[in-house]
Amino acid sequence: MSDSLYDTRLYDRFSRDLQRRLNGPNIKDMALEDLRDAALQTGTQTKFGSWGWRSAVSSRIAEKTVNLGTEKSREYHLSDNKRKIIAAAPAELDKVLHLMETLPFVRLRRQMGDNAEYNPKCNLYISVADLKNYRLAYMWGHTMGPVTKAPGPEFTLIHIPEEHQIRQQALVMAEHNITMVLGSDYMGEDKKGFLRNGMFAAGALDMLGLHAGTKVVVIRDAKTNKLKKFGVFLFGLSATGKSTWSCHQLGLDWKKGERTLVCQDDICFLKHDGSAFGSEQNYFVKTDVDAKLQESMYNALVHSSALYENVMINADGSPDFLDENLCGNGRAVIMRKQLKINRGHWPFHMKDIWYSSLNLPPVEELDGLVFAFITRRNTIMTFSQRLNPIQAALAYLWGESSHSYASNPAKAGESVRTVGTDPFIVGSRAHKVNQFYRIIMDLADNYPGKVFFYQYNTGGMGEIIEVDKESGKKNMIRKTERVPIDIMAAIQRGDLRDTNKYRRSFLGTEEIVSAEGADLSQYVPEKYYSQEQIDDYLRDLVDGRRKFTEKVAEEGLMPEIQRAAEESYRIAPEKSTSVFIPARKTDIPPPPKDKPAGKLTDWKPNPRLVRDRGWRYG
Repeated sequence: MSDSLYDTRLYDRFSRDLQRRLNGPNIKDMALEDLRDAALQTGTQTKFGSWGWRSAVSSRIAEKTVNLGTEKSREYHLSDNKRKIIAAAPAELDKVLHLMETLPFVRLRRQMGDNAEYNPKCNLYISVADLKNYRLAYMWGHTMGPVTKAPGPEFTLIHIPEEHQIRQQALVMAEHNITMVLGSDYMGEDKKGFLRNGMFAAGALDMLGLHAGTKVVVIRDAKTNKLKKFGVFLFGLSATGKSTWSCHQLGLDWKKGERTLVCQDDICFLKHDGSAFGSEQNYFVKTDVDAKLQESMYNALVHSSALYENVMINADGSPDFLDENLCGNGRAVIMRKQLKINRGHWPFHMKDIWYSSLNLPPVEELDGLVFAFITRRNTIMTFSQRLNPIQAALAYLWGESSHSYASNPAKAGESVRTVGTDPFIVGSRAHKVNQFYRIIMDLADNYPGKVFFYQYNTGGMGEIIEVDKESGKKNMIRKTERVPIDIMAAIQRGDLRDTNKYRRSFLGTEEIVSAEGADLSQYVPEKYYSQEQIDDYLRDLVDGRRKFTEKVAEEGLMPEIQRAAEESYRIAPEKSTSVFIPARKTDIPPPPKDKPAGKLTDWKPNPRLVRDRGWRYG
């Protein structure tokens, strides 16, 4: 990182100058309820009584988001476009100061979190020169809670959608607790802007900000028939299933006292005792929800309190959550206390599935703590892997998923790697990996037999994409369906009950072989690929992991984590490198049509191990 690209003195001066402009006569303080009438003037009401709006920009401007500050908060590997934005930042900051004195703004003050230690006060300044911007403050305000006397710190976010899209950008000054969003009217920028600052500031209090959902699961132990209480972390990139699996009931029996109770669906702050402070009162979720498979989320979406962004609303006022013809990123703010499921008989049939607190309890108050990493892949990866702590640290490091053919044909099948599956890291990514490693190692040492690690693949198995050697164009040869939600629910349910069976996998981990209530017999890589193809996938996987780890290592990755990564690369068979997915149509085994005659459970799984300092990757 070149220091000449940054002007820290200017950033310090800007912060001071901005403070003098935050109480000008053009800025009006408003309470959340006072924003309603202005926001609804530009919205569309649905037949449920809920409201929806459309934005010109329908997703975050991640490639135009830059960190301005000292080396502590800088991004280590900058694109050319980000370098240009940073170089031009001084002029843009001057403009922000001018606009803060010129445009009409409203300020909405809300609170992140609800605990005794860490509750950032969030001050949103939104330009309302365009009246439809009122809805941004109104929607975002519902994700946070009212301000209390609990300790801060103070965050400031300036949002000016009217900036020309040629100069569209987000400027983050995490060390000053300031974010500026310019030229975008997507509400997700406000949500993530504050949460990004929240995760960065939590580090100063020796907490680790996680892009992860949290839930409490009460479930009957298969051996003792006694109810047990588990805390669960669910890591995953946006749209991989954090919200879905934070809220899903996993087929549990409510009549027997079993249930899933959601704490958070997106961001939390992990402490060394395994507890985690929650951040949001309500959730900003993706709306591609099936009523039968995602019951609680659907019930919250059709409640009159829901607030939609870029959801298809038909002429008769019906929202169509699965119609993505105009936008593939429909979103909604749903109220946490409207997450309900239908159990029992009227009038007491609707049951709440939200936990009594935003915060996850510490390990000592639980029967077990689970760290689950959600990935989405479509080739050889089993739907569940059981990990040891070293493998869990690597799963956090790699944060793997993949591009889909539907969303990005040019990159279809290629790996996406994001540390902690957290695209909101400020500063060194390696620092967060190191911190996560220390925390989980200590938890595994201090609470033997109570801390568990899994990786769940919510993608599919059997996909083959053919690559034209001359043009590089990719063609879908064999498409795969995503793992059915009921099968994934059965897998997670069995892991908590400790009834699933695992065996050693060619991925170096333990792979699931059987789960009660799920037929996994067709999901075996050897049924879809030749051994040569499997080896090619492994080599490609390891090559990507190696290159990614080398980049993160430049940011200060602990030697023991680097050594564990090096050991893990042994899963790839030695052979000359090959092109990505080197499949020919004549090489493709047909997908399995019939269930195998024999059982796949005629072996004994490895026992659940207690970690010690002698853990190896494999």
